[in-house]
Amino acid sequence: MPSDPVTLEALMAALPFVLAAPKTDAPIHSLCFRPGFNKREFPQSLTLTKEQGVPGERWLTAPWLKLADGRPDPRIQVSILPMRVMNLVWRDRDAIPHPGDTIVADLDTSAANLPEGTLLQAGTALLRVSSVFNDGCVKWKARYGAEAKDWITRPGHPELRLRGILCSVERDGTVDLSDCICKV
Repeated sequence: MPSDPVTLEALMAALPFVLAAPKTDAPIHSLCFRPGFNKREFPQSLTLTKEQGVPGERWLTAPWLKLADGRPDPRIQVSILPMRVMNLVWRDRDAIPHPGDTIVADLDTSAANLPEGTLLQAGTALLRVSSVFNDGCVKWKARYGAEAKDWITRPGHPELRLRGILCSVERDGTVDLSDCICKV
């Protein structure tokens, strides 16, 4: 549990700021490569592929969501977290791990802005917004507090997708820190 978790009051007060994020042409703040559980690397660029998601990442070997035949569900290959949400909840950056999302960008990830099926250009890669709702797992609650978790799923908030979006890779490519995410 974080020593100084964000309060629901602070989260609610920040909601207009979070929702005012760019709708497209959103600057990428960070890229995260997860070679194993609770392991993070922050490269300048990442390769994204339709076949492997982020090659070398644990999605291929230990996904949290699988297809009926046991293969990793491609709808969760890439996660995009709104930078404004991350900055609200991740307060103790020395003691609490980074959320682990593939891309953190200053982007409005709401369903109104990015409905299921929306195509996003990230560098030379093409992503498709999936139907899988990112509700903030048990780790989110443990790292950032119960109120940060409840804020994501409170009535009226699921369609805001405050925990970000999950995407499949539709076209292989490379995404760099200098890139923006753009609606196609």
